[in-house]
Amino acid sequence: MADIDQRTISVRNPRTGEIDFALPVASAEEVAQKAARLRENQKAWGAKSLAERIGVMQRWLGEVAKRANDIAEADAVDTGGCHTSYLQGFITMGNIGGWIEDAQAALDAASYTGPSKAMPSVDVRTQFVPYPLVGVIGPWNAPMMLVLLDAIPALFAGCSVMIKASEVTPRWVTPLFETVAAVPELAGVFDFVHGDGETGRHIIDTVDLVCFTGSVPTGRKIAVQCAQRLIPCYLELGGKDPVIVTESADLERATTAVLRGGVHANGMVCFSVERIYVAEAIHDAFVALLVEKAQKVRLNSDNPRAGHLHPFTFAPQAPIVEAQLADAVAKGATILTGGKVENINGGLYMRPTVVTRVNHDMALMRDETFGPILPVMPFKTVEEGIALANDTSFGLTANVIAGSEEEAMEIGLQVNAGSVFMQDTFLTFAKNRTVGSNSFGNSGLGGGARTGPEAILRYVRRKALLTQHGEPADIQNDHHLR
Repeated sequence: MADIDQRTISVRNPRTGEIDFALPVASAEEVAQKAARLRENQKAWGAKSLAERIGVMQRWLGEVAKRANDIAEADAVDTGGCHTSYLQGFITMGNIGGWIEDAQAALDAASYTGPSKAMPSVDVRTQFVPYPLVGVIGPWNAPMMLVLLDAIPALFAGCSVMIKASEVTPRWVTPLFETVAAVPELAGVFDFVHGDGETGRHIIDTVDLVCFTGSVPTGRKIAVQCAQRLIPCYLELGGKDPVIVTESADLERATTAVLRGGVHANGMVCFSVERIYVAEAIHDAFVALLVEKAQKVRLNSDNPRAGHLHPFTFAPQAPIVEAQLADAVAKGATILTGGKVENINGGLYMRPTVVTRVNHDMALMRDETFGPILPVMPFKTVEEGIALANDTSFGLTANVIAGSEEEAMEIGLQVNAGSVFMQDTFLTFAKNRTVGSNSFGNSGLGGGARTGPEAILRYVRRKALLTQHGEPADIQNDHHLR
């Protein structure tokens, strides 16, 4: 029976503004008990061959397929009806299925069995030892996708995993873990706790490796706590991602790509376009066309599946965006469209907001915005555009749209970001199952790729087993010491 005195958190529905969900907060004792169970069960899970674990994950894939719609609906309630939410069943199936195909080859590529190149009489063999217990602390934007981006490869690697969804968006956990419960071997090594920052601290105190997606201030606190325990942590901490549009760029292509990159999912994506640098010669024409297209974007207030922009998932984000806009206007910026938070049936919405006459003295061009804001700034030379794009403490992704792929690539090579998208924006999903990347600046910490086949290596320690086939060295006859 649940403790009647258990602390709960009230959860707001972003579409109605109403409190419609009570989240039970796990105590330190509950976190410790679940951690102990997961650790014990991990021994058998980690001892299985990868092929055996893949068999279990294939059964889970089947269970997810059965509940894909329920999972998507729960995620959509959490976010306010983000288009990506309705794809979560498909995305999760793709995540699991991708690792079913890629895990063995990824580990094989990183292993070695054979003679030492330095000492031919010694044979070397690689062993991968999974971290026993991985903790994944999730964000409120794309809540399920970003948690599973870390949790699923960790499970394939042989780890147990404990997750904590954001207390802002926790509803998706229930339908997902109904699928987990249908696969007993997986249920033994994959579990969750609910709670807030205090619960997150309890998790860090009990696990062997931490994955966190969220803000820079929270990431700093997590990094310190992990450092005190000398455990690894992988932090993705957002961005202030630029796009450079050159004079030779096709305006139709550029404005279409920039609009989607800036306002998809209401701009509440870590790799959203948040700074737009346009060659001076085409600046005015670009802005005019961008405004025209922005004004055609629909809110989803009448139908969560029909509109393009959903409400602010996290209500306190709306005044943060308003404050950045007010600061920009006070310093000389001009808002051409949008710019106001609209309360529609309790949901907080903002239409795509094009802003001009911006500069780097404004918070709008320095701090992460997480809203549907499109600030446009001209540059005179390509060198100046690159310098502006690199003038940031972040470095998650960047974008370049030019008249040719060759011109875009030449610029992309000079931009400081973990991923640079050429001739489009929002291409990060193309990295999955293909290649990993590292973040620059405050956008991340921990090394190792989060995406691509090598991401599984985050969750194992590589162990070298060395066997001497020749005679051991004799200290009495060691010529190297003479």
